[in-house]
Amino acid sequence: MNEPEPWLRGVIPGIDPVIGHLLRASEQIREDIHRAIGPLSLELLQARPNGMTSAGFHVKHLAGSTGRLCTYLEGGQLSADQLKALNEEAAIQELAEELLTAVDAALDRYESLIRALTPEQFGEIREIGRKRLQTTAIGLAIHIAEHGQRHVGQAISAAKSATMHRPRAGWPHAT
Repeated sequence: MNEPEPWLRGVIPGIDPVIGHLLRASEQIREDIHRAIGPLSLELLQARPNGMTSAGFHVKHLAGSTGRLCTYLEGGQLSADQLKALNEEAAIQELAEELLTAVDAALDRYESLIRALTPEQFGEIREIGRKRLQTTAIGLAIHIAEHGQRHVGQAISAAKSATMHRPRAGWPHAT
């Protein structure tokens, strides 16, 4: 029997409902991205049919951006290494397994931070980027889930398109 989507799997006992929903959103991201790119070859991960951004980019960006946003959620600012990695996200040389391992590690970190967040901390200020734009801890936590879902959807579309629209001149990077 197929399980319902994570958001329909019930409340997580002993967890604040807002935190529980964010944990379920993370489950959804994890499950959907594994299904979407698990079977893809490096060629299909790199493919950009009709000029689309590649599925591999969306997965690599999902892992990287989740990690960076978690740094902000922890109250920190990005390191030089994190900024360098951001500039290297477009280069996809990793296999699906490696990309999924990176996503899982980023989501593990996110889930750990979310589990430690209490309702009393929801309104705490977090500063984002060089301009130190302000948001709240819960706003940032929610954004991480929203941003993750956005890139999962784009990765799914790119993976399907790459799989359906194979070879032509210049494949896999044809535009």
